[in-house]
Amino acid sequence: MLERPITFFFRGGQQQVENIVPTMTVLQFLREYTQTGKTRQTGTKEGCAEGDCGACTVVIGELVNDNLQLRSVNACIQFLPTLDGKALFTVEDLHSLLPVQDGTLHPVQQAMVDMHGSQCGFCTPGFIMSLWSMYENEQQSPSKDKISDYLSGNLCRCTGYRPILDAAQKAYDYPRIVLERQKVIDVLKEIKALPALHLNDQKQQFFAPKTLQDFATLRLQLPQARIVAGSTDVGLWVTKQGRDLGDMLYIGQVEELKKIVVTDHALTIGANVSLSDALIKISDFYPDFQELQRRFASMPIKNAGTLGGNIANGSPIGDSMPALITLGTRLILRVGEQTREIALEDFYLDYQKTALRLGEFVEAIVIPLREGQTRFKFASYKIAKRFEQDISAVCAAISCELDPHYIAHNVRIAFGGMAAIPKRAKYAEAILEGQQITAELIVQAQQALSQDYQPLDDGRASSAYRLHVAKNCLQRFYVEKILSQTITRVNDLIAMVEI
Repeated sequence: MLERPITFFFRGGQQQVENIVPTMTVLQFLREYTQTGKTRQTGTKEGCAEGDCGACTVVIGELVNDNLQLRSVNACIQFLPTLDGKALFTVEDLHSLLPVQDGTLHPVQQAMVDMHGSQCGFCTPGFIMSLWSMYENEQQSPSKDKISDYLSGNLCRCTGYRPILDAAQKAYDYPRIVLERQKVIDVLKEIKALPALHLNDQKQQFFAPKTLQDFATLRLQLPQARIVAGSTDVGLWVTKQGRDLGDMLYIGQVEELKKIVVTDHALTIGANVSLSDALIKISDFYPDFQELQRRFASMPIKNAGTLGGNIANGSPIGDSMPALITLGTRLILRVGEQTREIALEDFYLDYQKTALRLGEFVEAIVIPLREGQTRFKFASYKIAKRFEQDISAVCAAISCELDPHYIAHNVRIAFGGMAAIPKRAKYAEAILEGQQITAELIVQAQQALSQDYQPLDDGRASSAYRLHVAKNCLQRFYVEKILSQTITRVNDLIAMVEI
């Protein structure tokens, strides 16, 4: 692969950047890089450098079926080379969308002013970009829940959020001003025709192959190279730990891995499908997945991160794995031209250790579908201190097939945060399998969890708390899914009051 500059849409046209370290973040480029001939763009702020506070929020545009998809991401952990072939928009760009450059503000900016949504102002540019992403993607003022989702990655320590939420709705009251997308699309199509990106910083190389075959070949040639997708985790290794990532193999340009395929019996999700798209699609077939989909990270993190990366990372507190394990998910693993399938529960061997062989990578995630199977019961529970943008203390998922006599078959129970890996509760499952589910039997299954897990104490939760919460999750499943007669969620109670 020949070297060439990183090329993306920026400030109205093509931007080329070369002679940088591959781990330069988008935020560093905006605030520190001066070789573009443009002044430094300091509207985008650095708050946490780990994708939590949202002060660095920017919007990325990408071609999807010849249309422009706009999504918010965190500039502080996004590596600049991953922008190749995409478009970058920052808070400084909004004035260029206005028909007359007379100091008038964009509607989302004017709404923030009129609703008093800014006090110290440090977080404001990030909120503006999240709101602009919403404004461009939603033709009418969204619901309060959807606004909350769009702003889930932005923190404010001054306003209490109410005036910002008011501004989100107020923005739609002004004359509508939107991006002229065709110009951006035309530039991105020109960039798409360029050869695959390859950077060589002597200390490390960055490869961005465009085909699955090229990616698999490079993976064989460079089995120790770090596979990078959204860098929502790997980015912190650089910004917080100062780690040297070595050679990097970027998966984000491989079109074959961005596909979602639905058949009568399975949902197959490519390893490079974003968490946003993957979780929404899973929720289409498993509605009880929806709360987890909303609570799983912030919108900018879900927009950048991938389901394949979340799985391959192997975190014991990853939110997707317990639910996917209980649904019977399998992985397609690839090395060179050969593929094999493995059950997700067998993929995790020990803490941070997976079944991946040398040169192998996750190609796709295959989730069985059960449309029309009304006896199938499923629930997933995320236990954390905050509703959104928080790491789980415990994440639980439970499923079974329940016959008319309340006898459970194919019971599957899995937890995250309870062991060194996402793990099934085999002892508790055995108590319930083939039995009529009663309150007394649930108590026995709760007691069996002590044989399945010996969780650790850490800063997030104690061992005793985790075990107690895990038992409560079994009770909650019994009440909500087996009895189907009691409301246990605060949000459901609020919804009843609003009705």
